[in-house]
Amino acid sequence: MHHATKNCFRVGRLVSAGRTTNRATWAAVEHLLSVNMACNNHVPKRNKVLTVENMNPNIRTMEYAVRGPIVQRATEIENELSKGAKKPYKDVVKCNIGDAHAMGQRPITFLRQVVSLCTYPELLKDNRFPSDAKERAQRILNCCRGQSVGSYSESAGLEVVRQDVAAYIEKRDGGIPSDPHNIILSAGASEGIRSVLKLLVSGEGKTRTGVMIPIPQYPLYSASVAELDAIQVNYYLNEENCWSLEIPELKRSIDEARKHCNPKCIVVINPGNPTGQVLSKENIENVIKFAAQEKLFIIADEVYQDNVYAKGCEYHSFKKVLTELGPDYAHLELASFHSTSKGYVGECGLRGGYCEAINLDPDVNLQLSKLISAKLCPTVTGQAAMDVVVNPPVEGEPSYELFIKEKKEVLSNLAQKAKLVADSFNGLDGVSCNTVQGAMYAFPRVMLPQKAIDQAKKLGKQPDAFYAESLLEDAGICVVPGSGFGQVEGTFHFRTTILPPVAKITEVMERYTAFHTNFLNQYKD
Repeated sequence: MHHATKNCFRVGRLVSAGRTTNRATWAAVEHLLSVNMACNNHVPKRNKVLTVENMNPNIRTMEYAVRGPIVQRATEIENELSKGAKKPYKDVVKCNIGDAHAMGQRPITFLRQVVSLCTYPELLKDNRFPSDAKERAQRILNCCRGQSVGSYSESAGLEVVRQDVAAYIEKRDGGIPSDPHNIILSAGASEGIRSVLKLLVSGEGKTRTGVMIPIPQYPLYSASVAELDAIQVNYYLNEENCWSLEIPELKRSIDEARKHCNPKCIVVINPGNPTGQVLSKENIENVIKFAAQEKLFIIADEVYQDNVYAKGCEYHSFKKVLTELGPDYAHLELASFHSTSKGYVGECGLRGGYCEAINLDPDVNLQLSKLISAKLCPTVTGQAAMDVVVNPPVEGEPSYELFIKEKKEVLSNLAQKAKLVADSFNGLDGVSCNTVQGAMYAFPRVMLPQKAIDQAKKLGKQPDAFYAESLLEDAGICVVPGSGFGQVEGTFHFRTTILPPVAKITEVMERYTAFHTNFLNQYKD
């Protein structure tokens, strides 16, 4: 019998024998599975139907930097530390991804209460839960088939949640109407964004769809564009002007792109990821006018709309600004997105999100409905979480005071950390960082010594990747190299989250300061 087959039988016996599976049992299972994979890897390729050579080439092209090789190495170091390895640090701090709860942020009580009640309705009889949480949960359950979140919802999401999203948008935008039929719920904003991009991609050669994306950008966009075999059209944010989005650069970008593709949409991330800027109303107006002039579909990634910290900065929704510009712009196609993963709730794992798509051709709307129906429905517990984000406790309800206290605490801590991180970077030689106006990240620029750049090239690595890998190995801090987001050639950056608790982020900056000083001394010209 083949080794892999024998191991499958042994795994089955271990699991069935260990009904109260302990750590030792699972360790044995994991070992056998790893052996099984190793055996499979030694099967000659001629026996494989699917190989790297004949697989979908677009998947090979895809890259997603925030979960790239450096993150895998960080996990390896964590395992080494757990086995007693001696390092100049006691732990690895993963500042590579905007995962608030993984960094120690506590859940919002009201949201978890509502989701718990939806998941286990017997708790509705429990007097420890406040009446407003019970009312929200019962309202959601009443909209579920069989009054269970374990049932499929409509493909666009539960009607009651879409109604609440529309009401939230209408209130947020000062009374501008929002139609629940234009709302699509999704498993995180990313799923909704990918669905809209799928609709947009068509053509061949010079007619192939071009997607304008900001550089630096969130790698979801470059990865999705690659997977869909569309054309990535870069426009560069101006670092010298706090990562502003400037119209001459948009014009340069689209004129150049039209020589080889058909630019069909523009992506704007506001507040910015990875750059942390917040667009002014005037800036948004100019982007909308540019989109109208160039006949572009607008994708507005607004998942950080609650994360604005800097004085003088304010979030303005693309929909509101577009509407206020008047009838000349009222017809523009716009898809805007929000999520449970960011803001003050940080519920990444529950996978809740929404898309509001306005001014779509009715026939395209039907095609969008068909596209999302193939996925059956977004996770219903994620929809319940999204409902709490858009329909939180209001003044006079039992949960209001605790909710407001927790929300303010999260946002005030983020504002404090945004300033602390930027100030710390700017206090170092060879590092500059724009004000973190919003979102959850800093994107500092590092002036690397020529010797460090030469050493990186000798090793076949991007200089900023070499720097980030050294930071991980020497200081235990995991960040993402700027090359994973895109940057002006000859400049070097990295992205770090501002999510660790204040005490931890202070320690991180102390570790970083020591590392950076040593790195400059090691490679000084």
